[in-house]
Amino acid sequence: MFSYQHILVGVDLSSQSQQIIARVNLLFAKTACRVSLCHILEPITLAYGTDIPIDLTEVRSQLQHNAMRALETLAESLQISDSQQLVLIGDPAHEMHHLADELAVDLIVVGTHGRHGLSLLFGSTSTRVLHGTGCDILAVRINPIDDMDQMTT
Repeated sequence: MFSYQHILVGVDLSSQSQQIIARVNLLFAKTACRVSLCHILEPITLAYGTDIPIDLTEVRSQLQHNAMRALETLAESLQISDSQQLVLIGDPAHEMHHLADELAVDLIVVGTHGRHGLSLLFGSTSTRVLHGTGCDILAVRINPIDDMDQMTT
């Protein structure tokens, strides 16, 4: 029987990321697979434009530091070592594809909100991850936070 050897879990560090972690824990806690956890920060220039006349190095550094702290908290429940916690800067889908190749990942786990209409047309990160990788993808349906209590009981 086939079992996954290395899983890459991508999270956006929102309060809903815990749902993804809970699903990974449920499905893979009793397996011998290695789990890496990543968060991809989009470059500040993409969010705010490229013609910003100020140095954003300190802001980027603080964002990375905060992301790493939040990732550490999520990693605790999966007992993921520091070396398997990754915070990168770039396009989330592209960076996840790159990490999957670099780390020889055979499963990527991401969350999905089940978008419809125009938001589906423009594409979500999970859709872009799905179309462009050579490994399996597990898209975990994200429930609204109000429903989170029902998932854990």
